Amino acid sequence: MMDELELLKQDWQKKEGHLPKLSYDDIYNMIWKKSSSIVKWIFYISIIEFVFWALINLIPYNSESAELEKTWNTYGISTVLTVVNYVVLIYFIYKFYRNYKRISYTESSKKLMKAILDVKRTVTQYVWFNIGIFVAFLIITLYGSLKYGPNSEKIMEAASKAGNEVLFWLMLTGIFLLAVAMVLTLIWLFYKLLYGILLNRLRRNYNELKKLEV
Repeated sequence: MMDELELLKQDWQKKEGHLPKLSYDDIYNMIWKKSSSIVKWIFYISIIEFVFWALINLIPYNSESAELEKTWNTYGISTVLTVVNYVVLIYFIYKFYRNYKRISYTESSKKLMKAILDVKRTVTQYVWFNIGIFVAFLIITLYGSLKYGPNSEKIMEAASKAGNEVLFWLMLTGIFLLAVAMVLTLIWLFYKLLYGILLNRLRRNYNELKKLEV
């Protein structure tokens, strides 16, 4: 068996001698092109996602929705959060575009490695911001519906009839937190699928660049 392995190694070494050798610049340019393409796709996907969620939010939103928020006393804070949300999302799109331009004109492996880390950091911040803003809207909506919604009086009566209002609200809070955790898990999985594949490719490129620097 050992003899057969040695013969295979020798045969591979003979073939390897006829294969073209890749220089440092060749490998770097390959990694650079792949990284630039990945960051470009991250930029495009962020725009598509922004337009998609904007349409989802704006199409069903009408005067009745505004009146409902006013009735729940959440109109002001919802409007502020919506404005903050869109401003920050536009800022992130700009950052994705800037990262793409930086990578497109990077001329050294060290700068490319730094640019890749910046992209990963920006995507992580982007995902956590979206999760945070979703939780904020969810809390405001729940508060308005419980405090001023059509079933608020029934909920308050049920709390008083329970005998132990503290326990009742603790149970209700627990159910709410469980529901939020499930929704956040789904959102996290969505972003993991959406950006995770691209980030994994960037991570592989980063590791290849580290090998070049050794």
